[in-house]
Amino acid sequence: MILYHGSNVKINEINLSLCKPNKDFGKGFYLTSVRSQAEDMAVRRVRMLGTGEPQVTTFEFEEKWLNDDSLKVKIFPQVSVEWARFVLDNRDINRKGFSHQYDIVVGPVADDTVAFQLRRYLLGVISLEDLVKELTYKNINNQYYFGTELAITKLQYIDE
Repeated sequence: MILYHGSNVKINEINLSLCKPNKDFGKGFYLTSVRSQAEDMAVRRVRMLGTGEPQVTTFEFEEKWLNDDSLKVKIFPQVSVEWARFVLDNRDINRKGFSHQYDIVVGPVADDTVAFQLRRYLLGVISLEDLVKELTYKNINNQYYFGTELAITKLQYIDE
């Protein structure tokens, strides 16, 4: 399968220490199977950082690794209460270190209002079930999280 990463720079080598903490599935390298989603992310990164040019880096990943016993893999096939709790736990800025031990996590991308909706839930304005409903895309795209050096070795850079 082909996966894409959108950023303000071309990624020739993945360095997990440069990844930002408190993302949906934790600190790690994120990709998508939807090129346009990676292109949108690249534009957002340039806008957020005020530097660089939108860049999409392409990788090949063999799906067999998702079922290989040498990797710890978690797959969320759809938005669910379990997925929402997982995202909440990983986005907790008070947490030190990792909230899970997975090498790879695959699951839905929360929509752009995720931070707002998470705050509403944490303030008790909405229930967990309502949070799940609010975070569901009409057209759900998956994100692929690679959080360990072992997982990163399964990605093959494609020079375009």
